[in-house]
Amino acid sequence: MKKTIIPFLFIFFALNNISAQELATFFKQSDNFFKANVVNGKVKYAAIKDDTKSLDDILAMAKGVSVSKSDAAQYQAFWINAYNLLVIDGIVKNYPLKSPLDVPGFFDKAKHNIGGKSITLNGIENDLLRAEFPAEARFHFVLVCAGLGCPPIINMAYQPATLNDQLQKQTVLALNNPNFIKVNKNKVQISQLFEWYKGDFEQKGNTVDFINTYRKEQLPEKAKVSYYPYDWSLNETK
Repeated sequence: MKKTIIPFLFIFFALNNISAQELATFFKQSDNFFKANVVNGKVKYAAIKDDTKSLDDILAMAKGVSVSKSDAAQYQAFWINAYNLLVIDGIVKNYPLKSPLDVPGFFDKAKHNIGGKSITLNGIENDLLRAEFPAEARFHFVLVCAGLGCPPIINMAYQPATLNDQLQKQTVLALNNPNFIKVNKNKVQISQLFEWYKGDFEQKGNTVDFINTYRKEQLPEKAKVSYYPYDWSLNETK
């Protein structure tokens, strides 16, 4: 009996160690990629198009990576990075273009092989993240759709150990940005993001309550809220 158990345990721990190493490599290489290709919230699509090797290598490795919801920070960090990388990959494959909406089915039809799944971008956002962690509305400020209407992409990877701080920082930055939350006395214009995902932001009050949770200067109590059109222009830097 012991002879059977020992090899099994050895294989089990060896596979776990390989998986952990793959994840660590994924986060490290993703971090290097974002640092090299993101400037002031915009992406160097033309440069990536000229040399796709680093992005191709990351996504090829990530095909077989396995993450479990039991480690929420690791799971969330992996899928947030995966989403942002796949958006960039989708733009680069169709570059040059003016908007992700120029590509039919960009978010809801095109399938990607990653994390042991074949899944769309909407599937990652809605099924793997929002549905699994419905209380976490801060996802909306870190998943970047390649449009200027999105909160800006950061020049680093999301990491399990720092994920909560990163989610908090990006949410605070977005909701204190006068170009994202436009205040004119008691009139407030906010992104259509808050209209499309209203339920996510109104779990503990109304949308203004959610926004004020992260703002340094509170919105007026009786603010007249309207939505400004979403800007789908490409978040590109030259």
